[in-house]
Formats: sequence, structure tokens, C-alpha cells
Amino acid sequence: MPLRAILAPYNKTGLVELAQGLEGLGVEMFATGNTFRILSEAGVRVRAVSDLTGFPEILDGRVKTLHPGVHGGILARRDKPEHLAELEKHGLGLIDIIVGGLYPFQETVARADVTLEEALENIDIGGPTMLRAAAKNFPHVLPIVDPADYNDLLDALRNNATPMAWRRKLAVKTFQHVASYDTAIASYLRGAEDAFPDEITLAFSKRSELRYGENPHQAAALYRQVDPNARVLQGIVNARQLNGKALSYVNILDADAAWCAACDFDDPTVVIIKHMTPCGIASRDDLSAAFALAFESDMISAFGGIIAINRPVDGALAKAIRATKHPTSGQRLFVEIIIAPSFTPDAIETLSKSKDLRILEAPPVLMKERALEYRGVTGGLLMQEYDRMAVDPPELRILTKRQPTDTELADMRFAWRCVKHVKSNAVVLVKDRVMVGMGTGQTNRVTSARLAVEMAGAKAAGSVSASDALIPFPDTVETCAAAGVTAIVQTGGSIRDEDSVAVCDAHGMTMAATGVRHFKH
Repeated sequence: MPLRAILAPYNKTGLVELAQGLEGLGVEMFATGNTFRILSEAGVRVRAVSDLTGFPEILDGRVKTLHPGVHGGILARRDKPEHLAELEKHGLGLIDIIVGGLYPFQETVARADVTLEEALENIDIGGPTMLRAAAKNFPHVLPIVDPADYNDLLDALRNNATPMAWRRKLAVKTFQHVASYDTAIASYLRGAEDAFPDEITLAFSKRSELRYGENPHQAAALYRQVDPNARVLQGIVNARQLNGKALSYVNILDADAAWCAACDFDDPTVVIIKHMTPCGIASRDDLSAAFALAFESDMISAFGGIIAINRPVDGALAKAIRATKHPTSGQRLFVEIIIAPSFTPDAIETLSKSKDLRILEAPPVLMKERALEYRGVTGGLLMQEYDRMAVDPPELRILTKRQPTDTELADMRFAWRCVKHVKSNAVVLVKDRVMVGMGTGQTNRVTSARLAVEMAGAKAAGSVSASDALIPFPDTVETCAAAGVTAIVQTGGSIRDEDSVAVCDAHGMTMAATGVRHFKH
């Protein structure tokens, strides 16, 4: 008996060519709705699924394949004579191939004006049921859910070679496809408000293979989350690479840290990142000036770093970056990646003279939009909201006798934004909207303060300091005071806040408390 197939893909790419190939191999084909019409118009010999079921499509096409005439033929095991006898008793035949594809649920709910009724109408029932049935019985039935597998299917049938490993691979792809589809539906119906349900599945699609993982002996890949509640594409995972060699795992981590930091500033800002930590941040209307100031913050660390700019990059800025030299060797500044929302043609021409430099055009990260982040732990997963606030800091409560000047107040707010992106324990020094000193990732806060002062050098005098969390002992304040820091912004709330305030008052400094913290582990 000839092989029999049901063709019911929503995506019609390559459908006619596949059907013509199957026809040439003598496969008897059945199809539903539009698929039947398209193939018939193309001159392919195809029968309606109703010929299998003996029942017409009903309820506006909601029910067409949910019938023993379809599922009996798919689920029957060929190695069980009693199954075959039962099919014969009921006048049913075998189905050997299912070519399916699901209603465009994700594309539908991505529309801002989509209604619940439209969303529900685009939840496929028959398609996933047929595909899951075929995948369950993959030793006997071929489930095809991806048009990329059409040619392999035809080749396998021509050569009468359908090895079990290939069949299993098709089943895995099918189950994963349906699982991702169901995850998107559950996520949409749950909505963004119920962020932490008792049970959760996450769906991701592969964006690209990476050169390697955290180290060259580790394989890695980049995946984009399938999230029907996300209305716009954001961040590095959706960036377009305009130049340079392929990205590695570490490149993407660093690029993400740099881009999130740059997008957190409203003014034109340049951020330079090394090992996921800012080594230079500066805001200026003139981006070339901002880059120069960010670079001067830590000229050694900037070598081999990532540069993120929250405004379009023009030719002048591109030339300024290309002209920058290492402070001791005089070598041209080596940059791994430059990220911006866009690049002018002359900027691309200038920057692409460095063949290895990755140029990434990335959609902004909406830092005031609620979103979730995930972190793996042994045997599990941590989930939390991203550290994003509509107003940050929500308040600045002055703790000292002296009120800050307008300049100090502006720098305190800028420093608070900077320290958010530095690994805890974090202390930064800022002067005139430039991060001039930074201490990161230390096991005690005073050491971070000492590192920030050392990095700033003479620029510490007249700067303001920000601490990502409360200051537990006055030694941190004393370190800043000795370096000439005039203002400090911190979380507040330590039982020794009065001691720190006393040090500030004694040195004529001002201190503000935010009431919120920015731990970044």
C-alpha cells in the first residue's frame, strides 16, 4: 500500500514543492482547508481530510481533524497486529506522515490592538494534537513541523532510509515546537501581572551559535525568549551586527551590561565596560567629548573594552574613537564592541577599517518598563524583576547640616545611576557628570571606597560619592573625606548612620539617603 500523508501547515512556504515531490513518490495525500485549495489549484492530486473522517469540517473550521479516522491511523502501532486488525475492523487506514504547522498565535498577540477573541481564535487545537500524536508514534509515523525538513523528508523517502535517530530528532523538534506554542499561550493569558506562578515554562528560540562559551573549551549558543507580552524588541539579543567577527558568550555578557547601562541615562552618554563593569561613564551633549572623558576615567581598563553610546554614532565620534591611543604603548585603542541605536554611513566606514571590531546596532532597553530576569542555580532557577524604577531615586533625603549645591545634587543623581551598574559592594566617584573613580565587587565597602579614590586620583577632590547600599561604618565616609569628596549619596538605614553623618558634618560634607539600594551580584 502507498504511504499516506496529511498536510496541514499554516505556513505555506515550500508546500507545493513538497506535495509535488510526495506525489512523484506515490504518496497519497490529504489536506485541510486552505492547504487543500492551494494544492488543488497547483494541480496536485490531493484529497480532503473529510474523506478520512466521513464528516465535514464544522464550527468555522474549529473541528476538522479531531476524529478516529485521523488519529487512529496516526497512533496505531505497526508492530501490534491487534492495532492493525482494529483499524481494519472499523474501515480505517494508516497515516504515515504528518506535515503540520500551527496558527500564528504569537504574531497575532504581538499586535497592540489585538482582542482576546482574536487571540483565542488563533489558538490551534487540531494541529498540535495531530503533531503530538505523530511524535508519540515516531517509530512508525514521520512528524514534520519545520519547512527546513521538507527536502530531507523527500530524500529519505526516495532512498527508503528513515533511520530511528532521524525520526527521534523529528519527534523532539515537534514536541519542543508544540511546548513553546503552549508556553506562549499560557504566558499571554497569564499576563505580565502574575509574574511568579506556582508552575512556569519558558520558551526560547535560538538566535545564533556562538564562537565559544565563557572559555574556549565550552560550547555556547544565544537564545531569544519567546514572550507574547513583550510589545517591542529590546536589547543585545535583538541587535544587528554590522561588522566584525562572531560574538562569544563573554562578548554578549559584556555587551548586555554596557547597553543596559547606557540606556539607563537620559542625557547623551558614553559607557565603557570591562568584564561587565563600567570603567568609564560620561554624559555630554557632544558625544566625542563624552567619549574622551569616559576614556580618561580609566585609560588602561578601556583597552579591550566595550563602548556603548545611547545616541546615534556619527563620523566625528567614530574618528575620535579610532584616533584614541593607549596611554603607555601609544597603540591604537583596541575595542571589542561598539553598540549604539544606529550608525551613520561614514561612521560605519571609519569603524569598519578595524575588521575585527564588532559593530552592533541595538534596540534600546526600556529601563522604566517592568520585566523579568532569570539566573540559573544548581538544580533550579531564580527569577526576579529587573532593577528598574520609574523614578530613581524616588527621593533624596538630606541627612547632614549642609544642603547640597545644585551641582552636587546633579552629580549625586548621576552617581546613583552609575553605581547601579557596578558589582556590589560598589562605590563610585563622580565629578561633573563623569565617573572618575570606581570600586567594585569587594567583600567590604571601605575597600571599594579606597579603590574608587585610588582610581580617581586628583579628580577625587570636589567629587561626589555614591554607595550602592547602606554605609555600615564611618570608615567609608572618612576615606572619601580624606580624598576631598564633598557629597555622598547612599541608601541610608544603617544603625551607624549618625556616625557617618557626624563625619560629614565635621568635614563640611553633605549626605543624602535614597531609601532604596542597588545590589548587583
